[in-house]
Amino acid sequence: MINYDLTKIKALFFDVDGVLSAETVVLHPNGEPMRTVNIKDGYALQLAVKCGLHIAIITGGKTEAVRKRYEGLGIKDVCLGAAVKTKEYNELLQKYQLKPEEVLYMGDDIPDYEVLRLVGLPCCPADAAPEIKAICTYISHKNGGYGCGRDVVEQVLKAQGKWMSHEESFGW
Repeated sequence: MINYDLTKIKALFFDVDGVLSAETVVLHPNGEPMRTVNIKDGYALQLAVKCGLHIAIITGGKTEAVRKRYEGLGIKDVCLGAAVKTKEYNELLQKYQLKPEEVLYMGDDIPDYEVLRLVGLPCCPADAAPEIKAICTYISHKNGGYGCGRDVVEQVLKAQGKWMSHEESFGW
């Protein structure tokens, strides 16, 4: 269980590689990196969008397939090629008039470090880098790409009374 007042959370921001995608990247013959996605993560993310939470992707990767996947789930803020993730993070705070304590960010490695230090609720998958685990409030029991996104989204939605509480949960 996340030790935080989850009723305060209005936004969940995620890294992709090592968080919503497993840490191994397969290379397509044309050189394009291919990522895995977890179907249960996807369900939870689209439900969170339908329930009115701000969901964003902040990734250093530039693969258009990533944009297509997450926009297909209803996520409007898919930030690709984020070299310094604090820039996108601060832009999202301004865009949605959010306070840091209203934001959960899930990252797994050194490029996520600075954002994790800024958010109210820093989270990471079970297989995150030790430096990341050391600064996170919550370490999921799931590895990156294997349901850690679903884990945090589900906990937030349950705490807010939005999990299996209305038609969005059942796809009606």
